[in-house]
Amino acid sequence: MRWRKTLAGAAVAVLAAGVVTASGDNSPAYADVQTFVDSKTASDGKQYWVKNHLTPQAQTRSSSGERKKWLLVWAGDENIADTLVKDLKNLPGSLTGGLGKVTNALPGPDFLAVIDATEGSPDYGKVVNTATVGPLVENEPHHMQYVWHKGDTIYAGALFAAATYAFDVSALPQLKLKGISLPTNTLGGSVPDAYWTLKDGTAYGTYMGGPVVPGPYIYGNGQTVVGNGFAGSPGALLRFDENGKVLSQVSAATPQGDDPKLCANLPRLGAPSCANPHGIQAREDLNILVTSDYAEPRNIILDPVKAPSPYLRRPTVRTWDISDRNNPKLRAVSYLQNGPRSDPADPLHQESRAVMETTVTNLPGHKGAFAQTMQGGAVHYTPDITAAEPHWYEVFDDGSAGKAIHAGNDSNGGGSNGGWIQTSPDDKYLYRAISGRGKGALGPNDPGTTGGVYVLNIEKLLAAGTNFKCRIDTLAEAQNGGAESDCPSLAGAVPINPGTPAAGPHWGAYDNFELGSDGFYREITSPKRIAVSNYFVARTGLDGDHKVNIVKIGPNGQLALDTSFKDEFSGQVGINFNRKDWPHGPFGNAKPHSELFVIADADVK
Repeated sequence: MRWRKTLAGAAVAVLAAGVVTASGDNSPAYADVQTFVDSKTASDGKQYWVKNHLTPQAQTRSSSGERKKWLLVWAGDENIADTLVKDLKNLPGSLTGGLGKVTNALPGPDFLAVIDATEGSPDYGKVVNTATVGPLVENEPHHMQYVWHKGDTIYAGALFAAATYAFDVSALPQLKLKGISLPTNTLGGSVPDAYWTLKDGTAYGTYMGGPVVPGPYIYGNGQTVVGNGFAGSPGALLRFDENGKVLSQVSAATPQGDDPKLCANLPRLGAPSCANPHGIQAREDLNILVTSDYAEPRNIILDPVKAPSPYLRRPTVRTWDISDRNNPKLRAVSYLQNGPRSDPADPLHQESRAVMETTVTNLPGHKGAFAQTMQGGAVHYTPDITAAEPHWYEVFDDGSAGKAIHAGNDSNGGGSNGGWIQTSPDDKYLYRAISGRGKGALGPNDPGTTGGVYVLNIEKLLAAGTNFKCRIDTLAEAQNGGAESDCPSLAGAVPINPGTPAAGPHWGAYDNFELGSDGFYREITSPKRIAVSNYFVARTGLDGDHKVNIVKIGPNGQLALDTSFKDEFSGQVGINFNRKDWPHGPFGNAKPHSELFVIADADVK
């Protein structure tokens, strides 16, 4: 632990200055790096900080005078905790030479990478700042919010550290820390996942894991819930102010519990619960919020003993009334249905299993939402999230996009490892990122599948309202798309890492900004680019290649990999986070989980 204390002590010394200084900890590959530290005192009385490491390319204007667009990537330092048992060699004994994949065993700082995302810029794709956080290490950086709008705080979750960071990005490429929520501030939940920002500057966040201490926990609204401890069940819904202060905590559990046949818990709970909220999106105009339950988190990162039951991954979606913003009320728990390729002997890959994400529609005339399953490999839809008990129907199977992504893929969507799903602001398209199926996932002869990004046209489905006819209820539809005329149609697809199973993207974000004739950026409703990152959680075995790519979107939803978005060191397409050197020092490989397109406040109208 001496290493950690030394790092923290050095950082605290820098904090006292609070000014831009020359950096002494950067790598030789990055010369003339300037540092700036911004710190805040947290509820425990200690200092927490973000330390910027600004390269000479960290300029607010391009060489031609154009304002910059930035891609922020929330990334974790790779370390020994990421190593699976199968990757350890020559044990017992020294770790020296005993690692198969992880090259930097000691924990280092996690960070927000600031990448120049200005098309045509000479510095396009360069990492111009790594804003490291401290003193916490091994945060396992996970999600931020889904879309950024001018003035928004950036909320960034630390999966393992159970912290939520609140960043000020108004003066990019430099960041400041607005505040931090610690585990002691969120005793009603653990394992933060994702965030949804509201128009008033606050945000809701999903805490997938249960109350920190096993046993009964009393929430501020009077709820009493019995949980099985940190990273267990049932999880919670939290609201934060713009500085990361907790405004409220509400349990996602139902008083009577959930279906005991479909919802396992370890250790078992008296009231079985599937309440492990992961994805989160809201329609403020409807006062409705939707969360999707993914898994009891601590039981999917076990190694070498993998999750002992497929029913630790969830088939449920929850809708909430948020009329009282600080006291959301659970309206309904919906169970997704299995589809035509369900195999009773393989419940893990049934279409309903592991509801990772949900996405709402955006236009006032639409009230629908979509939910996707990671292991189930299917897209489900409900036409009205304001209904007392929304019913969800499968409208697309990942298998239908398999061969369009890569000719070598089969048409089985089971185990596709889909992560990100998002409607376009104009409700025309549904964007989807899938990592691909791992080799052997469906049996010893399973070759696996290539992951990638695909786009669905959903205009007919939404236009049909509550009278839509689309149902994926035959194997032919699961493999080739729905037969009904209002079913989503495949508009575009592109592979990431073609020919390599389960190495595609887990997450993504669309670019909702365009440069106007006056030289300022404005939000648009028809995005032309998507950024994706190829990493999930190393301890699950779904590690990816740690690259970030940009995919171009054509006028009709066609997709093409942006081959000009290249790594500054290797020259290969995609920004490789497996590198020796960073602006903050020679810390080696890093794990990019989520990303956002962001503009400095002064450059966007």
